Amino acid sequence: MLQITDLQASVADKPILKGLSLTVNAGEIHAIMGPNGAGKSTLGYVLGGRPGYEVTGGSVTLDGQNGEKIDLLELDPHERAAAGLFLGFQYPVEIPGVSNVQFLREAANAQRKARGQDPLSGGEFLKLAREKAGLLRMDMDMLKRPVNVGFSGGEKKRNEMVQMGILDPKLAILDETDSGLDIDALRICGEGINAIMRRPDKAVLLITHYQRLLDYVKPDFVHVLAGGRIVKSGGPELALQLESEGYEAVAA
Repeated sequence: MLQITDLQASVADKPILKGLSLTVNAGEIHAIMGPNGAGKSTLGYVLGGRPGYEVTGGSVTLDGQNGEKIDLLELDPHERAAAGLFLGFQYPVEIPGVSNVQFLREAANAQRKARGQDPLSGGEFLKLAREKAGLLRMDMDMLKRPVNVGFSGGEKKRNEMVQMGILDPKLAILDETDSGLDIDALRICGEGINAIMRRPDKAVLLITHYQRLLDYVKPDFVHVLAGGRIVKSGGPELALQLESEGYEAVAA
């Protein structure tokens, strides 16, 4: 589904990604772990198309709706979203004055239009929103509030998982979804990710520092990112090894 080959990227002329290669197939969940400054969030932002992140080499392809290979780096961020990519942020932003429900309906219908699908009616959208909010144990009243305004850290992350469910991406890149979550919110978000994305036609790239989220979202593969490259890959046991021994010992 996702093929990253020798990806190189810089921020403010400083090289961050230095030849990263990774293959993610449909039906797989991959965890990216690594020390601070290794390039984990940069990888997510580059794939999402965030301005200020300059790709200086390599390629990234994503399987399109009809199985064709799409050059992801040639697309604008909204085109990447329409192609099926979802980027979850470590720190979801607040958007005062913008209704959560209206924001999500506009986003969902914009993507449906780009894919040649009919827009959701108001009733259809509310039914979908209730279903996805239920998975994350969010009250519908919260979706009527301005986007993330007044939300706790855990509520912001759950709201973002509801967004993911409504937008129904093929590939979700989740940047430290576990950051700022208490034990209950961590479990709920983990269950939500599994319910929405653990399917044969979808894939997840889960960026995290810690093993704890992987207790709920069990990855097929774990990769250690250090110095802008993938330096080690393995199964779920690699995350446990990192937790007990640290990055330096494992990635040496």
